[in-house]
Amino acid sequence: MFLCKWKYQFKSNNMKKTIWILLLLAVTSGCSSTDKKAAMNIALIEQYVQAVEDLDYEVMASMLADNYIGHGPSVNDSIMKPEVIISWKDHVENLYESIDYNKSRNISVVIESGENKGEWVSNWAELEIVYKKDKKAVTIWTNTVYKVENGKIAKSLTFYNEADVLEQLGYVFINPNDL
Repeated sequence: MFLCKWKYQFKSNNMKKTIWILLLLAVTSGCSSTDKKAAMNIALIEQYVQAVEDLDYEVMASMLADNYIGHGPSVNDSIMKPEVIISWKDHVENLYESIDYNKSRNISVVIESGENKGEWVSNWAELEIVYKKDKKAVTIWTNTVYKVENGKIAKSLTFYNEADVLEQLGYVFINPNDL
């Protein structure tokens, strides 16, 4: 009798709804704080990328930590927040007509220990940059890795082929051995 009664209750619509609601709650509450933090960090980088596309250096500056440092694309290139703001202001007013992130993808990772310990987001993208002066456009593949601290970008490492950009702009490279 007990088994028959249980089967009857399980088949009832109310019981099915209750099970589905409990299952849904278990799935949605199963997201860890790490997953939520990763999503927030990716959202921050997506907002930063949007500010770059909008050529809005003031919004970009607001997203950088006061102790921000950027490295790359060359080994000895580094820049601090005050210089970044000056550089982007100059580039927006005098150099870039537009910047578009095409095929942009992000991934978040936490490094648990060592020199690079922290929360990181890596952005891979194909950038199309149009220059103001002559309306020339270049397309480059770039990877920027951002360290996020307290909801701000604290560090970035940027990689792309500078020679490729210069070649697309019409610069000619001569091998000294050919002279």
